[in-house]
Amino acid sequence: MSLVFSLAPASDVPIYRQIIQHIRRSVILGHLKLGEQLPAVRVLAESLVVNPNTVARAYQELIRDGLLESRSGVGVFVAEKARQIFSDTERQRRLAHAVEQLLHEALLLDIPLPDVRASLEEQWKILQTQISNRKKK
Repeated sequence: MSLVFSLAPASDVPIYRQIIQHIRRSVILGHLKLGEQLPAVRVLAESLVVNPNTVARAYQELIRDGLLESRSGVGVFVAEKARQIFSDTERQRRLAHAVEQLLHEALLLDIPLPDVRASLEEQWKILQTQISNRKKK
């Protein structure tokens, strides 16, 4: 298992959120497989040169979301089952929040809605292609 990535300390995205985003992306793209063990908190913290509490916070949030699971005395793993622990209402609330953040950023950057829509569709296609290519391997 390879969980190699870099963080952007100057980013306005907190470090633990960057770790969460990277792990989510790695699972979506198949770089991390279902059931695969993640590095121990201290090991990942040392490799990223961050406080172990930062990694532990990221892991705990991903466990709470059902993407990861903790096995007592063994470690943290990508959840075997794609558990859907959120109700449809909660899933819609989370999506609405993410869309709201995206639109706030677009408005701050003065990007018109058609350009936002086109960028969103392009990124969707890129991710779908990456996922498809990973499944073929």
